[in-house]
Amino acid sequence: MKIALITENSQAAKNPIIHNALTTVAEPLGHQVFNYGMYSAEDDASLTYIMNGLLAAVLLNSKAADFVVTGCGTGMGAMLACNAMPGVFCGLVIDPTDAFLFGQINDGNAISMPYAKGFGWAAELNLQDVYRKLFEGERGLGYPKERAEIMAKNRGILKTVKEATSKDIVSALKAVDQDLLKAAIAGPHFAEYFFANAEEGELRDFIAGLVDAPVLENA
Repeated sequence: MKIALITENSQAAKNPIIHNALTTVAEPLGHQVFNYGMYSAEDDASLTYIMNGLLAAVLLNSKAADFVVTGCGTGMGAMLACNAMPGVFCGLVIDPTDAFLFGQINDGNAISMPYAKGFGWAAELNLQDVYRKLFEGERGLGYPKERAEIMAKNRGILKTVKEATSKDIVSALKAVDQDLLKAAIAGPHFAEYFFANAEEGELRDFIAGLVDAPVLENA
């Protein structure tokens, strides 16, 4: 699984802590982690929680990432921004129980976490436990097990509802403020990671035009 980490400006100083906890758990399980920043509070490319949602949508819909780990001070804003976008199903995860239930019941493709509220002593251990509950084993099995079938059915219904009420991703991206979108993909490693992993297609071509990058075959 390709996991993208996105950190917004108010919590950018914690990116190394979050990234270390994520890679400590995910990489031994065979997953790849791509850190899209912000990397520090002094980064030139600044991400708001709204940009987190735009960037998450670009990565997930292009298949440049299979899962997004993001957040903000409370986790609420980034979750709302992600869920405003086509193809993104983001849960608010605070502790390992949230992570387990989200993975088994909702089986979404993104989580948002609070990196200010409640982020105290041994916070890095909570992060590791959260990521372990998310990324080890198979997700979407249902909990409790006897409700697995109806849970899977409801996930499918939610997906069709979101498709019915959302624009396609390229139309959605064209409709938002283009300066805001360009700022969301302005990180120093965005092009490097995105074009190496995104699927060929209209979305990849559209993003290439925004960053003035050639449309190359995947590495």
